[in-house]
Amino acid sequence: MNKPMVLSLGELLWDMLPGGKRAGGAPVNFIYHATHAGAEGYAISAVGEDELGDELLEAVKANGINSVIQRNAWPTGTVDVTLKNGIPEYTIVRNVAWDHILLTRELISYVEKADAVCFGSLGLRAPESHDTIVELLKHVRPGAMKFFDINIRGDHYSKDLIEELLGYATVFKLNDAELLLLRDMFDIRQASDDEACRWFLSKYNLDYVILTAGSDFSTIVSKNGESSTLATPHVEVADTVGAGDSFSGTFAARILTGATLAEAHRSAVNTAAFVCTCDGAWPTYPETMPDYVAEAAA
Repeated sequence: MNKPMVLSLGELLWDMLPGGKRAGGAPVNFIYHATHAGAEGYAISAVGEDELGDELLEAVKANGINSVIQRNAWPTGTVDVTLKNGIPEYTIVRNVAWDHILLTRELISYVEKADAVCFGSLGLRAPESHDTIVELLKHVRPGAMKFFDINIRGDHYSKDLIEELLGYATVFKLNDAELLLLRDMFDIRQASDDEACRWFLSKYNLDYVILTAGSDFSTIVSKNGESSTLATPHVEVADTVGAGDSFSGTFAARILTGATLAEAHRSAVNTAAFVCTCDGAWPTYPETMPDYVAEAAA
């Protein structure tokens, strides 16, 4: 069986952590973990023609991430990250290379072949990348997964952008803090978590809605009536950088390789728990992933 081809569109950057810089960006994190879960992944982004760009390309290659990365005259993206009780807070530099992804025939050709494409609101904050990514989404083949991980950061979003991207999506992933914001934005304040997820599922004709609630639980609802809710395993947390992206990438790849909703959800929870025990979003995988879900239930 051929591996499903999964693409991500958007930011590739350096997280400038207190202990030094670390390569990252939610779409690239997604691809790293989708690849480990059985997909053929490609990250589409842009870096600058500078030393940070050189180093970022080397880091991507060294971590086994396939990529189609443009180089342009804008500076390579950086994010100042501070950790408060292991939880990251971000200051994202504007007008950087990944804000200027250029639409090319090469990118269109990749998208046309993809079994899944992942995108988020942050990667479309600037006009040029917005227009490029939206045009690429128009070339996704019928039946392919279009995974919208909302990934709200600071003020790099708008209701119009979120609604626009929901119109392209088949999968919508958000966390509990993002749902709180969307309750007001979409006037669904009185709905329970489950009702809110099902509202988005129906309103935007989605295949899946995924809600992660940090250390408490995660839940997934699907258009065919299936659902899955799992408590979040308690692990010794190094940091949570990239944990949500690892959940998303694993879930997408497992669904595409034939797993049931329950199987894909369990794999996603175990991967996210593992990532939380490690420093950074691209940890070296163990030979066998621990089953934290089973350990929590024991």
